[in-house]
Order: sequence, then structure tokens, then C-alpha cells
Amino acid sequence: MKQILLGGRLPVSAVAMGCMRLTDAKGGADRAIGIALDLGIDFFDHADIYGGGRCEELFGDYLAAHPSLRGKITIQTKCGIRKGFFDFSKEHIVSAVEGSLRRLRTEYVDVLLLHRPDTLMEPEEVAEAFDTLERAGKVRMFGVSNHNPMQIELLKTAVRQPLVADQLQFSVPESGLVTLGLNVNMKNDESVMHDGSALEYLRIKGITIQAWSPFQQGFFKGPFIGDREHFPALNETLDALAAQYGVTPTGIAAAWILRHPAKIQLISGSVSPDRMREIAAGADITLSREDWYAVYRAAGFRLP
Repeated sequence: MKQILLGGRLPVSAVAMGCMRLTDAKGGADRAIGIALDLGIDFFDHADIYGGGRCEELFGDYLAAHPSLRGKITIQTKCGIRKGFFDFSKEHIVSAVEGSLRRLRTEYVDVLLLHRPDTLMEPEEVAEAFDTLERAGKVRMFGVSNHNPMQIELLKTAVRQPLVADQLQFSVPESGLVTLGLNVNMKNDESVMHDGSALEYLRIKGITIQAWSPFQQGFFKGPFIGDREHFPALNETLDALAAQYGVTPTGIAAAWILRHPAKIQLISGSVSPDRMREIAAGADITLSREDWYAVYRAAGFRLP
């Protein structure tokens, strides 16, 4: 498994295991985690809300049974989403991390992300929470999720720690991050700015993009791979390239994300052993420039 530098600082696997569906793993969470480790995946992405906390508990059980593993892996969790609202108060951030640590059965998490922007955020209060957690040795690095450049800049007016990651939705059919940049100075739908040039901003700042839902269409509308009703040309192209590169269409979709020079980290939410192996195989190939654009165009995007 190839590695990237998270935030330009920490070597981690280019593919991360998203732990949102650990409770659904056939054969149990232990089997899914073990297969990920065997594939060279050393980065595990959690959130306090996944499975109502149960996903962190299952991972914590695995850690307790394999205590020598802790220093060899990177654990990331997220906080800030509460029932009916978002909460970046110091009190909630600190208490959420303490809850995650109890469930994960570890003394620290390597990375903490703020899950969804809180419009009532006070940057100074977030900074106090980060400082408290860092001084206590409970969090080593910090980042955000689903934030735009100006929201990050607002945080940075008070937060002194480097922000190492921004977790954003990104897949072949959900590739607005790149579409805007390909349609500069155009008056078409693709040129509409939705994210404040997040791709370019994050590259300039050395903040790693973590791609969530890398195989989904829309907001959890289902996988695009195999959906020949809505994505016939895309699936035909994925099939052809899969045969050419000796991987599966899922592997090509993974390779497409990892081919970008932004050195994006792919957050795979799959707990299927076969799918995990397909994704890992895709991480080992590099698509040509021509093939990358062929996949992009097959998804229905036009080049100006």
C-alpha cells in the first residue's frame, strides 16, 4: 500500500478504512479490521456518531485484544454533530473526545476533525478546546471535515495548530472539486463555484483532502459502479480500463481518485473483504493522463 504524508507531516496509507459501517461487517468487525491491516491499511477513520458510538466500541475491543497495534496505526475521529444541531463549543469538543477515547480504549487519538461547520462557532473557543486536548496528550493533530476555505481561514484566526486534513465528498460522478477548476472563465453550469476553490486552496496550504463516499453517487444515493441505468458510459469505460490494468472497476475508481497530484487520501467505507481487496489493488496502479480524463468525460462532464 502506497503512503501519503497527511498534512505534509505524517506518513499514512493512501487508502483509509472508514469505520462507519463496522457494525454491519459480516464475519464481525475483527475480521474486517484484520483484513484492512493485512492489505497495508494503517489509517482508521471514526466519528463519535457512527453507530451511536458502537463503531468506536468495536474498534476499541480490537485494540484491547491487540495492544501492540496502537503505535503502528493512525486513529482519526470526528466530533461536532449533535441531534438537530452542530456544536463547536469547547465543552462539547472536549467531552466528545473523552467519550471517543473511552469507547476506543486508547489514551489518545492521532487526528481529530470537526465534522460539519457550526455557524455559531467561536474560533477562540475552538482554539481553547484544541489547546486543552493537545496539552493533555489526548489529541496529536487536528483538522476539519466538509469545510470551505474561508471557514478554515476563520478557524485559523485563533487556532494555532496546523490543520492537517479536510474531509470532503469526492468520487467520479461527484467531482465538483475538479470541475470548477476546469471551467474557469466559462458561463456554464460547471463553472458555478460551490466550494470556494477548495481543491486549489488545500493544495496551497498543504492540507490533505480526504475523499469520503468515493464510490457513491449523490448524498448516499447508492454506488455508481454497476448502475448502468444512470451511468452507462462510465461503467463501460471502467470495465474497459479494468481489463486493461488488470483490476476491477472499483479498483479503477479508486485509482482515479489517487491519481490526482493533490495526493488525496481515499476513505473507504466498505467492510466487505472482497471490496477492500479491490480498492487496495487499485491503489497500486497509476492511470495515464488520457485514461483519467476518459473516466471523467464518461461520467458526463464536458471539457470546455
